[in-house]
Formats: sequence, C-alpha cells, structure tokens
Amino acid sequence: MTARETLSVDELKPIPEKELYKRYRPVTPAGYEDPAEERRYRKERLAAALRLFARFGFDEGVAGHISARDPEFPNYFWVNPFAVPFAQVNVSNLVLVDEHGSVVKGGYPVNKAAFVIHGCIHEARPEVVAAAHAHSMYGKALSATDQHIEALTQDACVFYQDHAVFDDYTGLVEDLEEGRRLARTLGTNKALILRNHGLLTVGKSVDSAAYWFIAAERSAQAQLVAKAAGRTREIDPEYAKLTYDQSGMDEGGWVQFQPLFEYIAREEPDLFD
Repeated sequence: MTARETLSVDELKPIPEKELYKRYRPVTPAGYEDPAEERRYRKERLAAALRLFARFGFDEGVAGHISARDPEFPNYFWVNPFAVPFAQVNVSNLVLVDEHGSVVKGGYPVNKAAFVIHGCIHEARPEVVAAAHAHSMYGKALSATDQHIEALTQDACVFYQDHAVFDDYTGLVEDLEEGRRLARTLGTNKALILRNHGLLTVGKSVDSAAYWFIAAERSAQAQLVAKAAGRTREIDPEYAKLTYDQSGMDEGGWVQFQPLFEYIAREEPDLFD
C-alpha cells in the first residue's frame, strides 16, 4: 500500500520556471567551456543516438552513420565504427576521422561513404556539429517517389521550406565530388532527401541532428500512410510557416531529443562505457 500524500495550501505556490528547467537538465545546447567536457558530451549523445536508431529499426547491415564534429579539432569528426551494430556502439568504440578520411583514434575502420558524406557536409557547413544518415524504411520509400516532405501534419512543419532533394542517384556515395554535390544540394537546409536512397539531417548539436532524422522518418511514414488512405490536405502555407517558426529552430530539435536521451540512458547505461 502506498503512503498517503497530503498537501497544504502553503505548499501550493508556483515554482519559478527557471528552477523547473534547472531541475530538468542543467546542460543546455550552449555547450561547455572545456573542450574535453564538450567532447565527452557529444560522444555520449552520439552513442545514445545510435542506440535509439537501433531501437527504431533504422539500422540495416553496415549502412547508416551519425557524425559529431570534434570541439577542439573542428576538421575532425567522431563517427560510429564500421560493421559494429548500432545497438552495440558505446562511447569507447567511436572512431575519430581526420579531414583525409584516416582514423586517428579508435580501433575500427570507418565506412567510406560515411567519410565522403559527412566529411563534405562538415567542410561545407562550419556551423553544423552533427549529421545523421540511415536507410530507414519510410525514408527509403519516400525517396523512391517524386515527393518531398509535405506540410500534412504539425510535426512535418519543422521541415517546411527547410529541406532539399538530391535528385541524382549514381550508386554508393564513395566519390568526393559526389559528396560535395550532395553538400551543395543540402545548402543551408536541415534535411535532405537522397533520391532512391534515404534521408539525411544535420544540426548544431548531435541532439538536434538525431531528432530531425527521427522526425523526418516519421513524417515520411505519416505522409505515405495518409496518401495511401485517400486524398490529403496540406496545412495552409501561412500556418505551416508559423508552425515552423515556433518549432523548427535548432534548439527545438535539441529539446525534443532530451526525453529520448533520458530513456535510452536509463535503459542501456552501457552506452557510456
């Protein structure tokens, strides 16, 4: 039997909003002053994001990768080790790749496509901390059509006028020039549909890049299901833009990732090893 909870009128006073957020999470997307602490933070979020991708079924063979720019050596980035299941990635087996694609820290090779795609994006977008790409089911399905992410739902509005389509499939992305074309097509957007391939997202934190990928995959799923069910109805452009302005900023993606991080951190604490 649980203890009986009693409340007094004196206890029922508003708690300052700043105090509530302080209790929720002391870390903010602003990061750390110490690059070593920032590095550890990014690597923990990178391992957590990969574990979440496994939970959501985004992994497929050796395809898929998430990168995190190193805070001290910005031309280098951390990425998941080649052929290690997303579900088994932890902080200690992440690999650090230099601007030439060579592994400088870690005991595993790196997927060549991971270096080409992520290296070119990190080079073209200095403000981007992380990029996420995987061969998720609904992202692949949407990429095999002539569609983009439409403003059919509130959640999809985070991509309103903020995603592009790389409409040029020519095989595995292993050529640097193709990686550069991909980065140019992405432009300043947060998401890219790689035609006949899948989805890619970027963010100013690992948290936002990972969440945008999850949101893009779910938006693709909702769109495909809705169109299979019947005629669809897009949100009015004025309100799609308003919703984007309310929730499509990078900090919004960071916030949305926090409950997912708390969930996987509690469920799979070995990710911090």
